[in-house]
Amino acid sequence: MKIDTEIRHVTKPGANLFLELGFDPDEAKRLQAASRKQIEDARLLKRQLMEELAAWIAKHHLKQAEAAEILMVSRPRVSDVVNKKTAKFTIDTLVEMLSRLGKPVKLVVD
Repeated sequence: MKIDTEIRHVTKPGANLFLELGFDPDEAKRLQAASRKQIEDARLLKRQLMEELAAWIAKHHLKQAEAAEILMVSRPRVSDVVNKKTAKFTIDTLVEMLSRLGKPVKLVVD
């Protein structure tokens, strides 16, 4: 059995994917705006969690290798946290890391 791997269409960067999927232009615009807001909200939450982790590491004067051992992750993962590389983490992973430090996360919805 042969798997079809031919690329038939490439969406250009910045294009409205919803429009290309056939949604009505007004609906596509609304969906794209909602999607961008959701992505930005998640990015801000990840950044806040990373700032908490980085502050804890700095407060305890830890080297990245030492923090990695405590957090049970690799040293490069600690570097990614300290450098706020939000795309490399899920919210769950960051919450779990904070929990390992004895800093449970509480969610507040406005």
